Amino acid sequence: MSIESQLERYADLLVGHGANVQPGQILQITAEAVNRDFATRVAEAAYRRGAKWVQLELVDARVSRSRFLHASEESLDYVPSFVGAKFDEWVEEKGATIRLIGSEDPDLLADLEPAKLNRARVAQYRAARRFYEDGIGRGQVHWTVAAAATEGWGRKVFPDLPGPEAKRRLWEEILRLVRADREDCLEAWEEHNVTLHRRSETLTGLGIEELHFTGPETDLVVGLSEKAIFRGGTDTGPHGVPFEPNIPTEEVFTTPDWRRTEGRCRVTRPFLVNGKLIEDLHLEFKEGVVSKVEASSGRDTYAEYISSDPGASRLGEVALVGIDSPVFRSGLVFQEILFDENAACHIAVGSAYKTCLQGGESMSEAELEAVGCNVSSAHTDMMISDEQVDVVARTHAGETVPLLEKGQWRL
Repeated sequence: MSIESQLERYADLLVGHGANVQPGQILQITAEAVNRDFATRVAEAAYRRGAKWVQLELVDARVSRSRFLHASEESLDYVPSFVGAKFDEWVEEKGATIRLIGSEDPDLLADLEPAKLNRARVAQYRAARRFYEDGIGRGQVHWTVAAAATEGWGRKVFPDLPGPEAKRRLWEEILRLVRADREDCLEAWEEHNVTLHRRSETLTGLGIEELHFTGPETDLVVGLSEKAIFRGGTDTGPHGVPFEPNIPTEEVFTTPDWRRTEGRCRVTRPFLVNGKLIEDLHLEFKEGVVSKVEASSGRDTYAEYISSDPGASRLGEVALVGIDSPVFRSGLVFQEILFDENAACHIAVGSAYKTCLQGGESMSEAELEAVGCNVSSAHTDMMISDEQVDVVARTHAGETVPLLEKGQWRL
């Protein structure tokens, strides 16, 4: 099967299964300019499916770099009013969004001042707060994050290959992991979602009060409220149809009670924060807040990130992934959260998903606070498991249930 036919299938997958664009719906596609060709392919698939309007936004990190180098610090708080208006309209119209990750130069922002990047990110969040809190957090839009290969990213994953060959190999891996290399792509996704939904329902039914992660340099307890529910695979959007937030996805996840996080953990895979690779990260939590940070690379960038607002140093997500995951079994480290989070159990500091709380979509701010649902402009996943980590649940009924042993599902 040619790569062209696989790319066409992938574009159709993102539009028809991922964002599940409905006839008459509006769609925004965001990508770096280097991925224009594939983004255009996705736009064409959306129009074929009946989209009313496709907004293709191509960004260039070099422009962002120029801003951080030369603009005044005060100007980093500025976001034009039309940006907020655009995001508000997407919520009002019950629209759809597809974000294509894949950087032309993954290291382009690595040497910039972390405080400046965080300042601009917080301003952008405030301008689009309704979109993040209601559109994403309360499920009022369809949204999908996916990937497109670039030479720069390919060289990170396959450092021994020249750029064009590294990009080709990365495309092969992406297409395989999203099942677009198969004629029965959609059927495979439907079968996969049955597994994720069944696993989520089983975990929710256990009535878990605490998740206990243990392994080398890891002894971490993450508490859950009685309102916590697990999700995985497709979600249901405002049009009453399913959509797939992440492609690929191998996780089942929930919203923790951030106040009940205690202990320490070793982050098992590097990850990017504001363009800086964070390596060998070790964290300690006390009374729900990150109390100690150690890393061989990127410590200052990470410490600045979790100081950007009060919720940025508290947990907003905990997710379970077994080593049966195709991403883990690939043996690759992608240095992109979309893929690496689907190789291992992970936690995320920052904003929480209201859809992972029973009745969360209609809870007031006071009710959400009462169950420990974190609020933040940040959200970054960190992988905390491998083939040496065990996960045990303690239920509200006082029972102990092994969930993963040495990374393998035992549920």
